[in-house]
Amino acid sequence: MLKVSVLLLLGILALGIPVAAGLVFLAFILAKIYSPMPLTFAFGELAWSTSSEFTLFAIPLYILLGEILLRSGLSNRMYHAIAQWLSHLPGGLMHANIGFSTIFAAMSGSSVACAATLGTISGPLIKRYHYNERLFLGTIAAGGALGILIPPSIPMIIYGVLTETSIPKLYLAGFVPGILLAVMFSLTVIVSCLFRRRWGGDPVPTGWKTRIELLPDLVPPLLIFLVVIGAIYAGWATPTESAALGVVMAIILAMLRRQFSLSVLLQAGEATVVTTAMIVLVVIAAFLLNFVLTSIGLSQIVTDLFARSGMSATMLIFTAIGFYLVLGMFMESLSMLIATVPLIVPAVVAAGIDTVWFGVLMMILLETALLTPPIGFNLFVVQGTRSSGNVLDVIYGSIPFTLTMLAMAFLLVAFPQIALWLPGYLD
Repeated sequence: MLKVSVLLLLGILALGIPVAAGLVFLAFILAKIYSPMPLTFAFGELAWSTSSEFTLFAIPLYILLGEILLRSGLSNRMYHAIAQWLSHLPGGLMHANIGFSTIFAAMSGSSVACAATLGTISGPLIKRYHYNERLFLGTIAAGGALGILIPPSIPMIIYGVLTETSIPKLYLAGFVPGILLAVMFSLTVIVSCLFRRRWGGDPVPTGWKTRIELLPDLVPPLLIFLVVIGAIYAGWATPTESAALGVVMAIILAMLRRQFSLSVLLQAGEATVVTTAMIVLVVIAAFLLNFVLTSIGLSQIVTDLFARSGMSATMLIFTAIGFYLVLGMFMESLSMLIATVPLIVPAVVAAGIDTVWFGVLMMILLETALLTPPIGFNLFVVQGTRSSGNVLDVIYGSIPFTLTMLAMAFLLVAFPQIALWLPGYLD
């Protein structure tokens, strides 16, 4: 049963069938072959109950929040303010890329939105300041990936729903690893530019007067972050309700800056609907497949397989890391998360591994998948923001940051408290 399921999944992906359709198709086939009862009769109810899950309502709200920030120009002003404070480091504006990504991730929760926004804003500055193009593009792609790890994170919400793990705990667990990874990215840039000084480009004109004058442009992201995250841990709002508060705050801030209009709202709404439809369709398909896998006993088979193998918890973790690194070369990160969680997490739970900690590790591995060719989504998002050049430039520039992510994954395995320290305060 396991071999047939894996071969069917790989075959469907190889045919180029859209992920959502492929997962539903696989669910139908497995139900038909292995189930003694007609599981497909339950698909309608499952699709409705999944799409009406209250926690998932946060997804379109976080996407809308990011779109408003982008289309109102608030994100552009934020980038140039950050650039004034970080561009004195070896690597100049590449640190601004990472700093912007860290702050944007703490507001929108979407790596794709972060990479697209950052690529649009900072891409034209590569030639103006004579940066090494590949390394600069690598910071955009890698920085965008931080949107998965630093809360509020859309994939974390989906992981929490699929595994029935506390989303507030997942958010807390992602803070320290997310900030640490951003620092490691900056260290990667510093080491690279000390090794090849010309990669760091020309100095960006700055001064204390300019820095102080631009400080107000950093206030909007701080306020939005405090509203979104603060409301959750103060007990005033659920993650979904706090996302709605974030959207309201973004609109108010855009109106105060006289950068909000009906056109901005319509464009942001249209982009939100398109992205949300894609994500929710994949989530519904994953729940249908999860229902079938559980009903035919495949999830238990995988759990028993790991139990009989005699693997230790550490060995299971390293096996999972290798599995996701390979799978990440051929699957989009969100699809990979949704398709594999029903199979992997039961074995993780049986091995006594904390699902909150494993969720953070999985986010790091999904980040890595965003940068690994041939399917690395952020690579093509960044390439799409360029007017010329080959995607190989983005791929080569992302290699140092992919290695940094792997180092972060092994650091998390060696020191689990990096992720578990803050969630411990909620127990």
